[in-house]
Amino acid sequence: MSAYDADLALQKAIYARLSSDDALAALVAGRIYDNVPGDAGFPYMTLGEAQVSDWSTGDSEGAEHRLAFHVYSRGGGRAEAKDILGAINGALHDASLAPEGAQLVSLRFLDAETRREPDGTTWRGTIRFRALTEITE
Repeated sequence: MSAYDADLALQKAIYARLSSDDALAALVAGRIYDNVPGDAGFPYMTLGEAQVSDWSTGDSEGAEHRLAFHVYSRGGGRAEAKDILGAINGALHDASLAPEGAQLVSLRFLDAETRREPDGTTWRGTIRFRALTEITE
């Protein structure tokens, strides 16, 4: 297994965690997307940018993952977006996940931001995490 394979395995484990989180599901009505459909209702969240790099040591193979998640809201201000970002953080920060073929060493919140989109009615929130995995296969 390569660092790239570990990244996909981690994405699948994160998607499963987010999809099964009751607090998040209540806020986005299950609208958690990797690829947003054209008729998506608001609010919703997406799996955003992902970077993976080598994090190997002398005796083990590993990967560092930088992950972003985006929230889109038209709930009348940034509060709804911030509530959803908080639920994402609650579901993922220090989560115990089991990506196939890798061991999750850590998954930590890095930063978050909210901003109004150019359409003037949509708010976008972005939250970022750093994960470290060791390859077990």
